[in-house]
Amino acid sequence: MATITIVAHDIGRIGGMERQLTELVEGLLADGHELTVIARTNVVPAHPRMRFVHVPGPRRPFAIAYPWFLLLGSILTAVRRRGVVHSTGAIVFNQVEICTVHFCHQVVSGQPVSRASRPGLSYRANAWVARRISPLGERLLYRPGRIGHLVGVSGGVARELYAAFPGMRERTMVIPNGVDTETFHPAATRHPGTGLEAVFVGSEWERKGLGPAIEALALCPGVRLTVVGEGDQASYRARAERLGVADRLVFGGSTSDVASWYRKADVFLLPTAYETFSLVTYEAAASGLPLLVTEVNGVEDILEDGENGWFVDRDPATIAARLATLRDDPALRERMGARAREASLRFTWENVVHSYEELYASEAR
Repeated sequence: MATITIVAHDIGRIGGMERQLTELVEGLLADGHELTVIARTNVVPAHPRMRFVHVPGPRRPFAIAYPWFLLLGSILTAVRRRGVVHSTGAIVFNQVEICTVHFCHQVVSGQPVSRASRPGLSYRANAWVARRISPLGERLLYRPGRIGHLVGVSGGVARELYAAFPGMRERTMVIPNGVDTETFHPAATRHPGTGLEAVFVGSEWERKGLGPAIEALALCPGVRLTVVGEGDQASYRARAERLGVADRLVFGGSTSDVASWYRKADVFLLPTAYETFSLVTYEAAASGLPLLVTEVNGVEDILEDGENGWFVDRDPATIAARLATLRDDPALRERMGARAREASLRFTWENVVHSYEELYASEAR
């Protein structure tokens, strides 16, 4: 069995990257590996073969939390590392064998994906700093002398890494995330009655496309939208009120039990501007929901246009037309949902863990 050190900001149940890390750690422990986890938080229960090294420090604002972890995390990694070191992103100065990249900041810097999550001077200042220090961290750390392999979580992320870091091209590979098809499964029965229940899951609502989703409601009567995640509720509720659809918009807040929200829905909607893998899309597919998602990284690997959903753009009229079709055709919803579930079964966490185990073994030789 391998001895592995995993370095990450947070390992938890909320957030796609955090959930991926949780599944990886639990899978590695189940397979008998010895782990050292260096992170701010770690929700994986104590285990005799896991040593947790706490990195104290703030999670927010990013402009403070990132350089703080970069410094302290690097010190703790130098002192406490054991075996193969696997980091998540450009978060420590140390030489590491494997670095998984969930987000290539060289590509997205300066685009809408990098804007402030909420209004206000402090949020804008934090976003401004983040747009500059995140790409700088990547340029400093994504080098052959520091990293053995870069692992993109989708083919799209790998292509971005090829373009941004040509010197790492031969050291870049793809290991897609997985989805828990037991936790995320179709509901025994969908909700009774007429209309259509759509669900939107994610934070960073401007990037994810909540605005166009709400505007689509105004063009498509009989559709309700539930939003699961954190964001500026007041602003988006006000927009819904102006459009006359506030009574058809529900904010579910942030939760570790997102699976229950999928099972209450008929369709998954995410007109996002940018993704690296979009774990929520895979969870929705595993839950048996037709997918209405933009053609972005990761999504292109699971969504078959016209079969288990449709690619949409951020145009409210286009979104509304697809919602109307699904609203009026329950048989089509059921057929597309079944095909989405079938597609999700190709992406298991067992495959993810096995792929990393093979990589660890190659680095340990």
